[in-house]
Amino acid sequence: MATAIHTASSAPLHTIETKPMPERYARGWHCLGRASEFRDGKPHGVSAFGTRLVVFAGDDGELRALNAWCPHMGADLSIGRIEGDTVVCRFHGWGYAGDGACTHIPYSKTIPPKARVRSWPTREVNRLLFVWNDPEQEPPPPEADIPQLPQVGAADWSDWAMSRWVIDNNCRELVDNLADLGHFGPVHGSSDVKYFANIFEGGKATQVMVGINERLGGTRNHLTTVATYFGPAVLICGMRGEAEGLPVESILLVTHVPIDQQHFELDFGVMVRRQPALSEEQNRALAERYVELTIQAFTEDVAVWHNKIRVDNPLLCAGDGPLLQLREWYEQFYTDRRQVPARLAQRRTVEIDLGLADPPPALQHVFGL
Repeated sequence: MATAIHTASSAPLHTIETKPMPERYARGWHCLGRASEFRDGKPHGVSAFGTRLVVFAGDDGELRALNAWCPHMGADLSIGRIEGDTVVCRFHGWGYAGDGACTHIPYSKTIPPKARVRSWPTREVNRLLFVWNDPEQEPPPPEADIPQLPQVGAADWSDWAMSRWVIDNNCRELVDNLADLGHFGPVHGSSDVKYFANIFEGGKATQVMVGINERLGGTRNHLTTVATYFGPAVLICGMRGEAEGLPVESILLVTHVPIDQQHFELDFGVMVRRQPALSEEQNRALAERYVELTIQAFTEDVAVWHNKIRVDNPLLCAGDGPLLQLREWYEQFYTDRRQVPARLAQRRTVEIDLGLADPPPALQHVFGL
């Protein structure tokens, strides 16, 4: 009886290279969640950008974000209380206004000149709260704004259904998905992707995809998605699919906030357009079912992000998508603003047509924004 002996191939192996983690966090707007979550009269602690923030609304209703570590003795301001428009430290009662300045010390007639904490720019858009991070401490430019979606609050659209995870990895692993054509079949069950394209333009990067997805698009009609990153950490996706034999329009929201360089908080939101022919109860049931399906599909990505390492020299093949171009686009948010290459402002497109019979969607950012 012959015995098969398998010998090691003499072909060279690809050695994975991993550079040190970046020393800074991406410049841009980062979503902390629903704005309403922070309007309960209490301070809220948020671990982000390698530090701790306290987020609160004063009597005037304005949401503020400050560094949470009190410079007096290091207590966490988020376990304190709100008085008027200030957050008061639980340890010694020092009060801090929205600009970060200490305005009150209960047992001192004078306030040390350095008694202040960093104040972070905040903005409410689409019923969500965003905080601006910039290692250079410059204000956010208008071109970095997160667009207001007219669908939010409209009578024919549901409100956000939100889910949250903490991922044990660097947030670049999430952003890679925008150019990753190859994962849609194994991870999401997209059995027949027919068209895939990317647009890179200034601070925006977009993925356009058309394909069959048995979970979200049905087997009769194509699922069409247009997903745009506005800056490094906020993705808005318009999706047309199918559920229970009915065409469904939805908006997906994918945002992340780095906790540190090896962990990030991931928020996933879904809005569904109401069907005019269905009752309120039927629309609610349809939306709940579609939200459940999208969360299930997204959770499959989560499992991968938890169980992969950082690879700076990926071994790519012809069907992988423009991953290196995406990473070049993403790197600009870790570069001083004046050092960002001018070429990144120019529009670049990559199209992969795998046999789409119909004309492809317009090659533009989501909702033409």
